[in-house]
Amino acid sequence: MSHSLLEGVAATTRHRDREDLDRSLMEFLREFLNPDCITLVRLKSVGRVKSIERRLVLSRDTQPEAPCSASSLRQQEACEPLQQDPWELDQDAAEQGSLVDLPRWRDCLARGEPMCCLTREGASATIFPIRGGRDVVGLLAIRTATALSSRDADLVQGILEIIRNHVALLDYGELDTLTGLLNRKTFEHHFEKMRCRRAAARSSSKRAAPSEPDWLALIDIDHFKGINDGFGHLFGDEVLLLVSRLMKQSFRGSDQLFRFGGEEFVVALEHTPEPGARIALERLRKAIAEYAFPQVRQVTISVGYTRIRADEVPAQCLERADAALYYAKSSGRNSVQEYEGLVKEGRLAEKTQDGGDAELF
Repeated sequence: MSHSLLEGVAATTRHRDREDLDRSLMEFLREFLNPDCITLVRLKSVGRVKSIERRLVLSRDTQPEAPCSASSLRQQEACEPLQQDPWELDQDAAEQGSLVDLPRWRDCLARGEPMCCLTREGASATIFPIRGGRDVVGLLAIRTATALSSRDADLVQGILEIIRNHVALLDYGELDTLTGLLNRKTFEHHFEKMRCRRAAARSSSKRAAPSEPDWLALIDIDHFKGINDGFGHLFGDEVLLLVSRLMKQSFRGSDQLFRFGGEEFVVALEHTPEPGARIALERLRKAIAEYAFPQVRQVTISVGYTRIRADEVPAQCLERADAALYYAKSSGRNSVQEYEGLVKEGRLAEKTQDGGDAELF
């Protein structure tokens, strides 16, 4: 048992990609515990409200599901994990993914320690907090026919602590040290993963209705050099930190947020209709413009965004977003501009596949 346990932990911590790590962890726990169902959710804070986003569900005889929104938790049929408290969600909570109406999940988050209770059918449900740094960043719920033994519960906690340390090492190399956003060197990896997921979805169901597009946005803080020159670099860093926090509050947990260096940020939005992409980016622009930054007071951003096309390299997509950003900067700043819309209106000349500078009319 101890040998196979060590082998399982070693196999799980070989992964650098977070989704692969999550899947490997859940498959290992399924083999180790033989549960009815395992559910992994991540937490997201919007202001003071915490919401959940289901990442994976794995039952005894199924493969891990792809990440999806919390609103589909109630629709999961493979193991139906939401039949009774602590699993139950009413319809409003299901749509919002809020923890307000999930008392057991909320209690586990508040206490920061495992909780065990019974489902309506008499099965045992044990919820484990997942820590990232000092905070609880997710919850792992395991449903078994009988309650987990204290030995098994302690082993699960120990495994989660090992995974936490492993993720901390990954974060050290992949996250921007100031803002906590993904750093620039991880961008191409995430971009390629996004392209591969879309290509796989197209090939697996050619007759299915096309999914919503993916978008890439380039964000630049207006007059940032003036902030550094006028108030000092300490206040400049404070602005960068607060902007990154507002970004985390403005987007979904599945959206990828990057700091590209200096005052420049990138957002990748998956499966989002064009009106939804604009609404999210406008929400961020407005939140920053209305925020009272210490000493500096008002800060604004300019945003250029474009649709991610099939079979293109990241540089091509970034070039189009940069053209839209340049237009936003040159036309007054504090605005959100879509590349495709600007081309359609004749405000930008369309870029060829081999690149070329954007032309402003």
